[in-house]
Amino acid sequence: MVLCMWLVFISGLSFYATQDQLKKLFAPFGLVTSVNLVVDPRTKRPKGFAFVSYKSQIEAEKAMKAMNGRIVDGRLIFVEPANEK
Repeated sequence: MVLCMWLVFISGLSFYATQDQLKKLFAPFGLVTSVNLVVDPRTKRPKGFAFVSYKSQIEAEKAMKAMNGRIVDGRLIFVEPANEK
């Protein structure tokens, strides 16, 4: 069984953002299967970007449409499809 997930990239986040905060913020658009808040290994503070995955493309598209260009914690965030390597 192949498990397909749709990944979105969020940039412009506050350096005080948390994984729980992101999960709550993006949950209204569908089932969030994972949140990966990228942190600096030295300071342990968020670097200002994260990845959120959804179970379906429709959920990911709803999140991108609704959240891209929104102000969160006083910061303008951008939400777009994550590039796959």
